[in-house]
Amino acid sequence: MPLVTRFLISCFTLSNLTAGEAHDVVIYGGTSAGVISAVQAKRMGKSVVIVCPDTHLGGLSAGGLGWTDSGKKEIIGGLAREFYHRVWKHYHSDEAWKWETRSEYGNKGQGSAAIDGTQRTMWIFEPHVAENIFEELIKEHDIKVHRDEWLDRKDGIERQNGRILSIKTLSGRTFPGRIFIDATYEGDLMATAGVSYTIGREPNSKYGESLNGVQTSHARSHQFNKPVDPYLVPGDPASGLLPRIHGESPGVEFSGDHRVQAYCFRTCMTTHPANLVPWPKPKGYDPKQYELALRYYLTGSREGFRKFDPIPNRKTDTNNHGGFSFDNIGYNYEYPDGSYTKRREIIAEHETYQKGLLWFLANDPRVPKDIRERMNQWGLARDEFTDNGNWPHQIYVREARRMVSDWVQTEPHLRRDKPTPRPIGMGSYNMDSHNVQRYVDKNGLVRNEGDIQVNPGGPYPIDYGTIIPRKDECENLLVPVCLSSSHIAYGSIRMEPVFMILGQSAATAAALCLDQKIAVQDLDYDIYRKRLLADGQALQFDSPQTYLALKSLKGIVIDDSRATLEGPWKKSGVAAGVHNGYFHDNDLRDGSCKATFTAILKPGFYEVQAASVANSNRATNVPVTLTSQGDNQSFTLNQKTGSPKGSFHKLGTHKLGGPTSVIITNTNTNGHVIIDAVRFLPAPK
Repeated sequence: MPLVTRFLISCFTLSNLTAGEAHDVVIYGGTSAGVISAVQAKRMGKSVVIVCPDTHLGGLSAGGLGWTDSGKKEIIGGLAREFYHRVWKHYHSDEAWKWETRSEYGNKGQGSAAIDGTQRTMWIFEPHVAENIFEELIKEHDIKVHRDEWLDRKDGIERQNGRILSIKTLSGRTFPGRIFIDATYEGDLMATAGVSYTIGREPNSKYGESLNGVQTSHARSHQFNKPVDPYLVPGDPASGLLPRIHGESPGVEFSGDHRVQAYCFRTCMTTHPANLVPWPKPKGYDPKQYELALRYYLTGSREGFRKFDPIPNRKTDTNNHGGFSFDNIGYNYEYPDGSYTKRREIIAEHETYQKGLLWFLANDPRVPKDIRERMNQWGLARDEFTDNGNWPHQIYVREARRMVSDWVQTEPHLRRDKPTPRPIGMGSYNMDSHNVQRYVDKNGLVRNEGDIQVNPGGPYPIDYGTIIPRKDECENLLVPVCLSSSHIAYGSIRMEPVFMILGQSAATAAALCLDQKIAVQDLDYDIYRKRLLADGQALQFDSPQTYLALKSLKGIVIDDSRATLEGPWKKSGVAAGVHNGYFHDNDLRDGSCKATFTAILKPGFYEVQAASVANSNRATNVPVTLTSQGDNQSFTLNQKTGSPKGSFHKLGTHKLGGPTSVIITNTNTNGHVIIDAVRFLPAPK
């Protein structure tokens, strides 16, 4: 049957449906992507409706994530940039500053200023401000929103000739449409429509990646950086494990599994007495659930307090940080495919866990006094989430289902090692996976696994193929959130500004396909691209490659990704150095960080070099030890010198052979210590 004929038959069928008004575009999901999709469709002259399982609009952007994970702000264009401009307009008024002044706030943002007066944008905001902006957009464009309408995931989709005709919700309401957009974090419409998807991590081998699958060797951040015993009776495996640790193997290194990134609530907290609600003790509170947290904090760790990120009016967007924190590791595996009942149970368990942790740290007498005193200065913000006990109405679903289409966006695309021929927007944030499991290592100590934070090397394009299913599965569906991507690539793409960007691009594609009466897979990219650019989308960012490529370096090079790291090294978010960036010690200066770079060398003379990235905050007395054939030699590096893009420091020419190691520590240093790579250059005798 010709495609145009098939389209006209679908339209005729829709016009004769009695249950519900037919719309050009039906959007399922009231997330930031859903709202932006609706606005773009309306601006392009299409009738549109949002069918929303929630009562609040904006998803996580209005649900506590006000410390925007933006990456390169230059690549955020179109309606996404308009959203952040509206945030700026709100806070430009003195009336917006109720609990502090603008000058007291200090304009702190993530990597750059929160308020950009030149570009008239603001990137950090309170939850209710974001929600109000989404509601304003809906009202201004006269967009219909049906709230608390949940897709019937069993019999809720009517299909004909490869197209969705309508969706039905559990209330019995039917919503006919010509093109559908799944803007949910879970991908329920996509899955119910029979579109292929995956859950969990792929093995590295599947897409030629390095950061996918089980990553015990890379598990350095948000880690137990001092020994913590996992057993009920310390030192006695027979006594059983503490809660929130599993007793299985973490899995074969780099192999795939079913596990997904941990979820949490981005909690809005305050210290302002007039706006502070004391920590609520949750029903079902069990202090035994936090025994591991107690042992962790008794080691002296205070990492958990480093992500009380400031948003306006003396509030925070508080995120997970450290070995035991807000991330409820391992308790969300059933969420992506779970029934509504199962998901509600998981969300409730997460809320009890997180509220219980806050109560525990503030009240349990076994918790160190300085922590209890610190926690009792804080509480929930009284003027946020006022209909939900001041608790976020949206859990952070960092990853659920991911569509599998003809195009899968992967790590090589993000690093720009493979081309992306049909850009519809850009991302730039770190490839960022939170931990997925907590286990006992071979030394009988508790460990987290799954956390990856690697800069892709600058902004990268996202292909149109990521948001369209295979044509033989559905011809009139677009999926801008649960898109076609590998686990580790999704770790970068999954940021709220990018979801808004992709939501706008999805609606643009929908409108153009409706005009041409074609399937979403048949859209001419040149026509599409012109409209995206006309609407302010950023599709390319011309920045030079800032990493020193391994293949360009002579000699035997051991990158930090192949080094043995001990202690709380932190992956830098700066796109500089060798290969995929470098680590730093966070200026600890206490000897807790050690990096060992080892190569097996043929006997001979080698010039030894250690790479670092120069900056004025670097240490000038970094201890380095060269070990080979039983001989140790010591050196001191001045890492303030060299290039801010990365350069090698010479450690001299030496006769070496067999296993040879360069060991770098932060013992008694006077600034940040950098580890990046070590190189052995064959030299004449």
